[in-house]
Amino acid sequence: MFNTKDILETIHMISDEHLDIRTVTMGISLLDCADSDIDCACEKIYNKITSRAKNLVSVCSDIEREYGIPIINKRISVTPIALVAAASKGGDVVKFARTLQKCADEVGVNFIGGYSALVQKGFAAGDLELIESIPEALNVTQNICSSVNIGSSKAGINLDAVALMGRIIRKSAEITADRDCIGPAKLVVFCNAPEDNPFMAGAFHGVSEPDCVINVGVSGPGVVKSALERSEGLNITEVAELIKRTAFKITRMGQLVAQEASRRLGVPFGIVDLSLAPTPAVGDSVAHILEEIGLSQCGSAGTTAALAILNDAVKKGGVMASSSVGGLSGAFIPVSEDAGMIAAAKNGTLTIEKLEAMTAVCSVGLDMIVIPGDTPADVISAIILDEAAIGMANFKTTAARLIPAIGKNMGDMLSFGGLLGEAPVMPVSTASPAKFISRGGHIPAPLQSLKN
Repeated sequence: MFNTKDILETIHMISDEHLDIRTVTMGISLLDCADSDIDCACEKIYNKITSRAKNLVSVCSDIEREYGIPIINKRISVTPIALVAAASKGGDVVKFARTLQKCADEVGVNFIGGYSALVQKGFAAGDLELIESIPEALNVTQNICSSVNIGSSKAGINLDAVALMGRIIRKSAEITADRDCIGPAKLVVFCNAPEDNPFMAGAFHGVSEPDCVINVGVSGPGVVKSALERSEGLNITEVAELIKRTAFKITRMGQLVAQEASRRLGVPFGIVDLSLAPTPAVGDSVAHILEEIGLSQCGSAGTTAALAILNDAVKKGGVMASSSVGGLSGAFIPVSEDAGMIAAAKNGTLTIEKLEAMTAVCSVGLDMIVIPGDTPADVISAIILDEAAIGMANFKTTAARLIPAIGKNMGDMLSFGGLLGEAPVMPVSTASPAKFISRGGHIPAPLQSLKN
């Protein structure tokens, strides 16, 4: 039962500490939309999405108004389009992206995720064609997000796919250079991608998911930071306990919204993703939480340990609050979307190498990082590969969202607007990994994958 103190505390979190529901995401299966005629497939996709999601935005708006809880994004995730495209013989795969954009315009959602392929063990029918089309698909659409899963702890890493993605990311940056290289800002390369992730740009609707489902992503970095600010003198055990209790309260709000949206839409409730997802707004930063724990600035010695404490406490508190925790559920560290990360990257305290180390203890990894525009494709591939290796060896999700800043130099900024924020160009090693990447083939899964 909620008492008056709990209600007032939640109101304070919403009004003063940036507590919000970051996203309500409707997952929709498109497996029954596959057709040998690509135009017929696109028509089926349009009809299904617009039918299923026609009330998504209005229902979320009603919940916002009635409960006073901000819902920042209303989104859709769909079956990886490569699976649907495999049935179509001939035709331009980008038609699927244009159809998804038409659906986004019709139902009014912020993003549709799932222009995706799963190639951790190799390329099936439709995969290569879709991956090659990603730069153009992201160039001609505004609200479509793409992802490619190139490895897993069970399957190993597809090195041919890694090499290809370095070229795809670079091409996507080049053809959107007139818009601050926005293309690769909507493209994630995963290892161990979850099937129920509500957060963009990596969301897709997994093949093991129901036909339609509601997943909710909560966020509250500002709430955690404020709780720590009011609690001076705690030892680190008490800090972890405070974060855990705060995460519990945040997740309970997410559970409430998820169940209410599910009931009103007549769609099964899937999961609550309790990730701490920052924004560029002042006071809504994961980096500032780490600094409140005791760092002089994010990126200094001790950052990885502080992040490990934060991530563990968030997960423990969230699991106590909901029986349906899923997705990624942890602390996100997207550089361009976090005011504290942006500041630390600008002055050089936060480096790509430090971010890679932080990946081992948090959600996802090298996220929304701007790199020099002349970075070769094989270097981009090798950065992706390092991230994937961490995920594969540690049985966790890792990912890279890298943006080559075409025509920009060190210290220059790229600005994407909205929640995507802005970021400085960060240095990368210029030593060439070309021989390694060009070997191709498949990196075997670690021995511990043979657990069955």
